[in-house]
Amino acid sequence: MIYVVEDNDAIRETICSYLELSDYEVEQFRGVATVVESLEFKKARLCILDVMLPDGNGFELAKRIHEEHSEVAFLFLTAREAESDRILGLELGAEDYIVKPFSPRELVLRVQAILRRLDISQTTPGEQNDSIQSWKMGSQSLSIDKKTHQVLVNAQEVYLTKVEWKIVAFLSSNPGQLISRDRILGECLDYLHDGSDRTVNTHLKNLRSKLGDEQWIETVRGFGYKWVGEAVL
Repeated sequence: MIYVVEDNDAIRETICSYLELSDYEVEQFRGVATVVESLEFKKARLCILDVMLPDGNGFELAKRIHEEHSEVAFLFLTAREAESDRILGLELGAEDYIVKPFSPRELVLRVQAILRRLDISQTTPGEQNDSIQSWKMGSQSLSIDKKTHQVLVNAQEVYLTKVEWKIVAFLSSNPGQLISRDRILGECLDYLHDGSDRTVNTHLKNLRSKLGDEQWIETVRGFGYKWVGEAVL
């Protein structure tokens, strides 16, 4: 189920039509009212949120969704193109930030990419073990499953955005190596290739807060970052 929260009827209907043609079940909303309440009865995997809505703000709505339904992913689809707005959207944990006008076909492709990442593969226990990396630092343990895209901190699942997942997978695949900010931009941010230093800082700040008290990612000022956890064999 995908929720589409957009007050422009033509845009909302176009989005829903393209998603339904790709076999997604869609629920439509013209504003903020009833969105969070509806999640109690009809679970969504992804919410597509406009920012400027007639009865509220998409950023505030995203905060409520994250607080009450942290398993639900969301992306922003908005006319607000300022870098500060994009940064705020990413800080709130958005999977994507798409500026209008947009291509409906591209939107569907991005939705498909997000949902693929969120899907947990059906694998046998042996296959899962082969894909899992385990780490420890201080009082914390951390495991990364590259098949299911799951990250566990002290056996508790941590929900990451697409970019956060790419960063943690990339850095942990190169433990102890100094990785420049430019490499993170190139390897992990994909379509955000025009991202600034502030964009990288924002993703790393969010990622560190989700990974617990230990600093699994070390900053080497003026050079970049490195993964410093101790591998558990």
